Amino acid sequence: MKLNLEKFNKKNICFTGLMGSGKSVTGRLLAKKLGFKFYDTDNLIEKKVNKSIKQIFNDHGEQYFRKIEENVVVPLLEKKKCVISLGGGSVLSAKIRKVLKSNSYTIYLNVEIENLYERLKHSRRRPLLEGENIKKKLIQLTKDRNKYYKEANLILNNSDELSETVNIIIKKLKNNE
Repeated sequence: MKLNLEKFNKKNICFTGLMGSGKSVTGRLLAKKLGFKFYDTDNLIEKKVNKSIKQIFNDHGEQYFRKIEENVVVPLLEKKKCVISLGGGSVLSAKIRKVLKSNSYTIYLNVEIENLYERLKHSRRRPLLEGENIKKKLIQLTKDRNKYYKEANLILNNSDELSETVNIIIKKLKNNE
């Protein structure tokens, strides 16, 4: 499918939302359908540092991680014709938000806390959930980040089937919504 992002005055498509919202899996499928390249910023960070996100948090803390995230994400947001899955907390960076707003058609995948909890309750790869009451932490993260997530060009409730979510996105992009 041919899609011209210039009609939106954007270079790429970015997914934002909390961990477990489906950014990577949805982004990968959307990129495939559009014939765009796909990037997952968490994977790129892990490759750059040669450690898992969990190891980075454990060894160096969240602030160190956020600095690396900024260094990886900002140049990536300059790329054209690609789909980018951002880490859930990347919107906390004013620098990332500024470049995101000017370069990216942003899609916020909103998922009910109960669904996120079901998706994440057994995860061992989420350092922000470690040793925490998961539901309580997800509610807090939503409160802290929602004002930034809601700046997206498109907000979708991602409780549908994956293919249905991608079809909705493509329809909205085609219809210039």
